[in-house]
Amino acid sequence: MSRIADVIVLAQQADEVMEPLTREDDTRTWRGTFYEMSPGGNWGFGWGAEFVRMHSRSGLLKHLESLPWPRPETVQVLIHDEEDDCFGLWMIHDGRLVEIPLPRTRRAYWSGPHNEEHPPDPGILSRTDHAPVDWPQETAGGDHSRPPAW
Repeated sequence: MSRIADVIVLAQQADEVMEPLTREDDTRTWRGTFYEMSPGGNWGFGWGAEFVRMHSRSGLLKHLESLPWPRPETVQVLIHDEEDDCFGLWMIHDGRLVEIPLPRTRRAYWSGPHNEEHPPDPGILSRTDHAPVDWPQETAGGDHSRPPAW
């Protein structure tokens, strides 16, 4: 399934950790490479990647949370799926990357269960303060029983 997503990783003192992710690696569950974001040629602490298919990003968050971050408290992962109204925010809590609820947003899930043909649904993050949202029928608070699509 095609759903383009942009991912930005922000982390301090993480050049060594992120460097391997700037190269292709067929042993990873996810496919893609990150590019360092350094406006003005200065050292930055951000890396960005674009994923064009849901299958190509499967396992990305698990991989990122397993890395030996020198300052895990500074790690922020911003994800914008093509259906989202805004970027979602993930941070490391208790060794895991978890989505941080943003004010005036809601993530909804409505596709069926995943299988070998269809990856888990990442849901859609919508702003709740700009227009009425025609929410599909779903379990209250979203279906959090689904495994993360990332």
